[in-house]
Amino acid sequence: MREYFLRRLLLIPPTLLGVTFIVFLITRAAPGGPMERAMMEAQMASEGGGSSGTAQMGGGAEEEQIEENEEEYGYDKRAPIAYLGWLGVIPRERLLSKADFRAAGKDKVGAAVVTDPDNEVVVVLKGSGREAKVVREGEGIVSATYVDSGAPIADDGWKVRVETIADRKERWARRNGAAVDDAPENYSDRAVAFKTRFSGLLQGDLGRSRSFGDPVWSLIKDRMPVALYFGLLTALITYGVCLPLGVIKAIKHRTAADNLTSILIFVGYAIPGFALGAILLVYLGSRAMLFPMFGLTSPGFDELTLGGKILDLAHHTVLPLICYVIGSFAWLTMLMKNNLMDNLAADYVRTAVAKGSSFRVAVFRHAFRNSIIPIATTLGQLVTLLVGGSILIETVFDIQGFGLLQYQALLSRDITVIMGTLTIGAALLMLGNILSDIIVALVDPRVKFN
Repeated sequence: MREYFLRRLLLIPPTLLGVTFIVFLITRAAPGGPMERAMMEAQMASEGGGSSGTAQMGGGAEEEQIEENEEEYGYDKRAPIAYLGWLGVIPRERLLSKADFRAAGKDKVGAAVVTDPDNEVVVVLKGSGREAKVVREGEGIVSATYVDSGAPIADDGWKVRVETIADRKERWARRNGAAVDDAPENYSDRAVAFKTRFSGLLQGDLGRSRSFGDPVWSLIKDRMPVALYFGLLTALITYGVCLPLGVIKAIKHRTAADNLTSILIFVGYAIPGFALGAILLVYLGSRAMLFPMFGLTSPGFDELTLGGKILDLAHHTVLPLICYVIGSFAWLTMLMKNNLMDNLAADYVRTAVAKGSSFRVAVFRHAFRNSIIPIATTLGQLVTLLVGGSILIETVFDIQGFGLLQYQALLSRDITVIMGTLTIGAALLMLGNILSDIIVALVDPRVKFN
């Protein structure tokens, strides 16, 4: 059995790679991505400024902004290379600083000094703002030195390459889905200075959100407590109520108590959580004013005492928590009831009763343990509470949870947030499946994994 679980653990990395690579390809191909939004904004800006669209997209300021977005999200590279950079397996280019060779450079006092503007250019380095003179020969770099000191910029970790006219036209064609011959003719060769560093999943860097402007990992960490809070409360209430209720329904099958509870739980199961939330907000929030209508805390929450904070949090929790738990009652209760009824009718239970065991002992010592096995297969999934949540319920109650973060990322096509949340969720899901197998093996000694 140890070898089985070891194999399962070793399968997690390749499975996670496959899942994330597929989603990575989908997000790049899906319409409405960050590059399309950037191009739309650039087009609107050019139209608003009354300038020519071709001129703007052929080396203008708007194209520079689009190129920065491409370099940030890896759209300037082929998909496999960009994915490896996102993983952190290969270094990514950062602080890209560019200058066209066709323009004459300037020395440190601002005078034009370049004797051959086709082969020399001054690049302003991002981050430090220092100027570097780059000299080329063909497509190779002869030297790259600081203008103010003459020292090689390579001493500070800078690298330089030449991006030719053909390279720029190919990039334009790939971006616009057009032929290379349709690219603007006002391109020229340019020097590109950059630094490289490993910044990906393996280094704990999930990128920066385009919509929120914050690191993705920070956004996820801020939302995890909310997901964990509601997830734990939902799990405790659901399992704490449904398991005993399922036992009672199995023992009192076809009685008035069984029929009445069945009606109630199936009515609750039929009502979507978000729809129930809207109803509760209207009648208990807006009209009766018994509960707050949005948020998880009041505006002056930080100024309250500890007891006041607990009461305020509980007051805001009641309505969304009802919506979270209402849909889980039916399947768990009926699963417990049906499993217990099947085991109560089994021969081993009748044998135990015939040997003198009380009905209570037969139920809880013999039948209950076997009845809990199907439920134990889902217990490992509780680890996904860290990234759980309901998109619709959190939207209705305006709770800044994990589900709402994913929903907002999908609406804005925030690729870095989508990839970050999916990676963490997929990893926890696979760990949960392994934990479920372990729990089943502990509950049922008959189970052997090979």
